[in-house]
Amino acid sequence: MAIGWAGISDELRREVGESNHKNWIEPLECLEINDGVVRFRAPSRFVGDWVKRNYHDQILTLIRKEGSDVTRLDFVVSTVAATPAKSVTPPAESPAPATAMGEDVLQGVVLDQKLTFDNFVVGKPNELAHAAARRVATGGPVTFNPLFLYGGVGLGKTHLMQAIAWELTEKRPDLQVLYLSAEKFMYRFVQALRDREIMDFKNIFRSVDVLMVDDVQFIAGKESTQEEFFHTFNALVDQNKQIVMSADRAPGEIKDLEARISSRMQCGLVVDLHPTNYELRLGILQRKAAHFAQSYGAVKISDGIFEFLAHRISNNVRVLEGALQRLFAFSSLIGQEVTMDMVQDCLSDILRSSERRVTVEEIQRKVAEHFNLRLSDMLGPKRTRTIARPRQIAMYLSKELTSRSLPEIGRRFGGRDHTTILHGVRKVEEMRSTDSQLNEDIELLRRLLES
Repeated sequence: MAIGWAGISDELRREVGESNHKNWIEPLECLEINDGVVRFRAPSRFVGDWVKRNYHDQILTLIRKEGSDVTRLDFVVSTVAATPAKSVTPPAESPAPATAMGEDVLQGVVLDQKLTFDNFVVGKPNELAHAAARRVATGGPVTFNPLFLYGGVGLGKTHLMQAIAWELTEKRPDLQVLYLSAEKFMYRFVQALRDREIMDFKNIFRSVDVLMVDDVQFIAGKESTQEEFFHTFNALVDQNKQIVMSADRAPGEIKDLEARISSRMQCGLVVDLHPTNYELRLGILQRKAAHFAQSYGAVKISDGIFEFLAHRISNNVRVLEGALQRLFAFSSLIGQEVTMDMVQDCLSDILRSSERRVTVEEIQRKVAEHFNLRLSDMLGPKRTRTIARPRQIAMYLSKELTSRSLPEIGRRFGGRDHTTILHGVRKVEEMRSTDSQLNEDIELLRRLLES
């Protein structure tokens, strides 16, 4: 090699700082000088592009001080290069405004070490989402793009998203993975507009290999952010780069989300994380109890405690885990066995707030499943008997099992007028006395919803 790269690298360490050097300079391997071009091997195209954009002139100046007549740097990508930094977050300091823009844009979410595939409890409600996340986490050929995970609060969307990010950074360090919230995407976009660095924003965001965006419902109604997200989405898909997204509802059900974005989101695999069932909650409690025992020591738990908690706290896994941790902490502090009396006393606030509350959306899903209908048909304008009757049953159950007013229920049924809801409710009330099959269907659905 015609130049002393080791010495130049050390000089760069002093100029750009330890953190910058470790993330961007150290992974480079100097290969050769030929016709005034210095060729480097980089662990990924992203690292090469970043160094070329932000450190090109500094490196060139130091090489010329060695007496070499060079005019530019060139980068080739190889997975056998020195091990690159695994963080999706660029260094804390930057030598130029362009780098500042880059690090702000790519400042992703700090991953939680507990949210891995090993700590994810799989059951029937989430087995498809888990399998799809596992497939994406291999980093192999893109089979469905995007992967869209949706479901209610505390059902495991974020856990699966972070598990994918962890797996990719561990198994595929050559890939540039960016995981952030939709809110942060919007913030960085607005910041780029304000600082007139929108081209840096575009170039950097579209150079990642895997883009993961949590809570995409947040961009609904933000026209400029949706526009930029749409173009970023298309650019990455065209390059066959993987996109993973999550939201609290299906793409077609996100209010004020542009139709073209909703359509793009549905062109891959859309997976619903269903509400947990009793068996899954019981498995989560058993897994978490083993984990908490490592922190709090051995805690004696009376028979039936797990079963009670799995039955009573059914709407949110985070609340369920928090309740168990509170019991472990309380028991270890006072040195007593976890009994039913302790549960009732220690978790009184959680048990009160976790009393079964059925939602209109849950009723709609259950009725659609029971009658083998698409949810979109139930909420849509079709008035055929096979759709209208289940729709009226769902309206009736929404009135009976929730505290929502008729206008509120109407809005959740595709923006229908409250008089339509009232008509549907009265129609079902009339038919219940004469149609035994209808009555059986309603009672079965009621038991399923209240269990």
